Amino acid sequence: MDSEMSGKGTVRRELLDARRLLSPEDVREASLVLARHALELPELTGARTVAAYVSVGREPGTRALLDALRARGVRVLLPVLLDDNDLEWAVYEGPDRLVPARRGLREPVGPLLGHKAVLEADAVLLPGLAVDERGMRLGRGGGSYDRVLARLEAAAARPALVVLLYANEVVARVPEEPHDHPVHAVVTPEGVRRFAARPTA
Repeated sequence: MDSEMSGKGTVRRELLDARRLLSPEDVREASLVLARHALELPELTGARTVAAYVSVGREPGTRALLDALRARGVRVLLPVLLDDNDLEWAVYEGPDRLVPARRGLREPVGPLLGHKAVLEADAVLLPGLAVDERGMRLGRGGGSYDRVLARLEAAAARPALVVLLYANEVVARVPEEPHDHPVHAVVTPEGVRRFAARPTA
């Protein structure tokens, strides 16, 4: 496990370094294309509730997508980071209802709905740094979404798991640990790639 963890750290640093080279204009343009591709996903066109997140910095942008989903009448849940790195959820009520939070995040100001609100989602947009050819996701290492995925699995919930990335972040292989979950699709500015997510025990 130690070698897997150190391997993940190396890959994370390389991917974050590549993101730092992107200009604000690069990020803005990519976010609009990402939103367009994501909105065409059947998993999102048919969704009544989507758990998502607010992108920050040079992350692949989600804000155009959040607003488009909300305009469609989709109930969008956004995470609120707790002191122990777990996540609660609140409904996205528009960009003017987001406030600065810890770690440079932006979070909704509405009532907290608890840890289990994510179980109501038809699709979950997961932040990440890479996805490999098997659909395995490399996160940022905080463990928050590992808990979310474990909660979904424990409840036998089966939402579509989707990651938004830049094209260079779809890689041959990422280091994997036993608790890691494959995703169903990755959206990049170049389009959508689907994976046959392996069955969970």
